[in-house]
Amino acid sequence: MALLGTDRRVLTLAFARMIDAVGNSFLIVVLPQFLDEVVLDVPGGGGRLLGVAVAQSVLIGVALSLFGFLNSFGQPFAGRLSDRTGKRKAFILVGLALLGVASGAYVFADSYAAVLGLRMLQGVGAALAIPATVALVNELATDATRGGNFGVFNTFRLIGFGFGPLVAGFLVELGPYATPAGTVSGFTAAFGVAALGAATSFGLVAAFVSDPERTKARAGDELGVSVTDPEDRGLDPVFTLGLATLFMAIGIGLFATLEPQLSERLRQGSVLFGLEFAAVVIANVVFQVPVGRASDTYGRRPFLVAGFVLLVPSLLVQGFVTTPAGMVAARFVQGVAVAMVFAPSLALAGDLAKEGESGTKLSILTMAFGLGTAIGPLSSGFLVTFGFVWPFAFGSALAAVGLVLVYTQVEETVPEAEEIAAPAPQD
Repeated sequence: MALLGTDRRVLTLAFARMIDAVGNSFLIVVLPQFLDEVVLDVPGGGGRLLGVAVAQSVLIGVALSLFGFLNSFGQPFAGRLSDRTGKRKAFILVGLALLGVASGAYVFADSYAAVLGLRMLQGVGAALAIPATVALVNELATDATRGGNFGVFNTFRLIGFGFGPLVAGFLVELGPYATPAGTVSGFTAAFGVAALGAATSFGLVAAFVSDPERTKARAGDELGVSVTDPEDRGLDPVFTLGLATLFMAIGIGLFATLEPQLSERLRQGSVLFGLEFAAVVIANVVFQVPVGRASDTYGRRPFLVAGFVLLVPSLLVQGFVTTPAGMVAARFVQGVAVAMVFAPSLALAGDLAKEGESGTKLSILTMAFGLGTAIGPLSSGFLVTFGFVWPFAFGSALAAVGLVLVYTQVEETVPEAEEIAAPAPQD
């Protein structure tokens, strides 16, 4: 089996992250509907933000994006602090606790301000948990297993992240539910499942995960990642991977805000939207582990370049499809591209991380991913007002920039890869 040989603690972290991701990803489908039907159910379909009248799609985009902004900008600081203390597990547990409390509290949210407050609390929780988790996965790997470890971890995480919206769509549509305590709406059921997921993850990490024995962290007073590479005056490879991850994640996040427009354009409901959203993750589930393990043998860079080559057209075509089946197919191809980029990127950054720098180095990529998933919904909520194709054209253009950056600024870190790729000598 592909999971044989994977450290038990990595599997536990992956499984815990999967359960938590199911609950958190519910909000991709549930929160826009909750805002649309409960919180922002006002004549005209719009509202005011900081005193300015804006479209409802913008309000939804801000609510979705606020989590990502706080999550992203907090990760480098949390990652560096976890490097200096070496207490990865403590950071993970505190973060999961905040995520769970906030998820359950949506049941009581009756205003847009309350929703924004809970999104902020979730952002802080994710900022604490994510860099510590990824750093721990990196520290439990060797140079020969790093890509495979990140492939396994990302696969489990993305299973939860991808199938959560699909399950949430069914939960909301099939509600309300009769319980011994009274009738429960579909929204309340979804928020309850999200809180339960965080609690289950907390229990798994508390029971089965421990910090590895390690020397005192050597993280300096500065962030530890520069913009330029001092050796060749090009861009620093970890910074470059951060930019490329940012562009990839923006492409993923574009879809989240567009449920109302997709429902009208493709004549579909929330279940089909959930399936389309999940298509990216289904592809990741299929390809993430094989790609991660192959990058341990054949190198990180070939997969990064090929992934961005595939990402450019797969994003652009989503602006032109007119059927749910076409959208599912385009999203699946996008997922294949993401799988070819995600694990090799983390593994390459992990290859470059020195002792005590895992949290700092890898937080650049996790920060970029979170920031991208925040910018994506916000930008699509704005760009779609000019036409349905514009969000996807924007994402495709960014993917093209990412391709150029990776191709010109990132070098291979697997020494054996060049030998494998080189032609055999002639007799």
